[in-house]
Amino acid sequence: MSGKPPPENRGDHAPADSDDAGLKTKPRTLKVSIMRIVIIIAATYLAICVLVYIFQARLIYFPSREYGCSPADVGLNYEPVALTTSDGLALSAWYVGHDGAIGSAIFCHGNAGNISHRLATIKALNRLMKLNVLVFDYRGFGQSEGRPSEPGLYKDAQAAWDYLTVTKAEPPERVVLIGRSLGGAVAIDLASRHEPAALVVESTFASLIQVARNHYGFLPAGLLLRHRYESIDKIGRVRCPKLMFHSRDDSVVPFRQGEKLFEAAVEPKQFIETPGEHNDAGFLHSDEYTEKMRVFIDEVLHKS
Repeated sequence: MSGKPPPENRGDHAPADSDDAGLKTKPRTLKVSIMRIVIIIAATYLAICVLVYIFQARLIYFPSREYGCSPADVGLNYEPVALTTSDGLALSAWYVGHDGAIGSAIFCHGNAGNISHRLATIKALNRLMKLNVLVFDYRGFGQSEGRPSEPGLYKDAQAAWDYLTVTKAEPPERVVLIGRSLGGAVAIDLASRHEPAALVVESTFASLIQVARNHYGFLPAGLLLRHRYESIDKIGRVRCPKLMFHSRDDSVVPFRQGEKLFEAAVEPKQFIETPGEHNDAGFLHSDEYTEKMRVFIDEVLHKS
């Protein structure tokens, strides 16, 4: 018996070829994977920005509460002083007098530690420069109350100024404002609102935003920073003689920041380049630079 071969299957009703289906699925899967990666990266970046915005004070201020020593440990007589800010906080300070003082200094320290870590500076200003020295801890530093913030630090410096010029009755024309690093921005703000004899800053920036961009270029510092310390906008209002120290080897505050600040300042002004890293530069780097500082202070105070 002869039969007919079964009709040829032309595939009219057959399922799609598995290879063709895979080619269509793979691009879709790849796109979904890429989108997931992009979303994860964007969410992570946004989370970092939010955390920096909320907790930025912890990236700027590094206070130490304990006083391990005092001016007495380097042979200086001093008075512990309690300053009161305009918003009612009590600040810890030391007043180191000099019997033959030619003037007085307010020293604004940097963003870390406390006044007990500045004994070398206090001693040089007092013994070598013949200055009464008022050094104070910002809110949240040392034994001072409160938490640090940009407006708060400006209030703290004002409290120091009021104590020296009112309580101690030191004429403003005999007061030298000295600030190091972040303290330079605090001293500049204070000098822009008063008429001191002189202003000295060491390793100080033109704007904290620019420093942040230098170290965290992947973040939108201009949008995130609430603590800005825009000294470059204030230095032009400071009319007293100004002396600025900075080092090209400074890896924390770039040398160009010091140059910009100096360029924005009005005469009279001096710029001294010193060797050393951020914490080693300035007038204490060596006897040579200490003497330059002494000469500057002696000249401005004897002219007043």
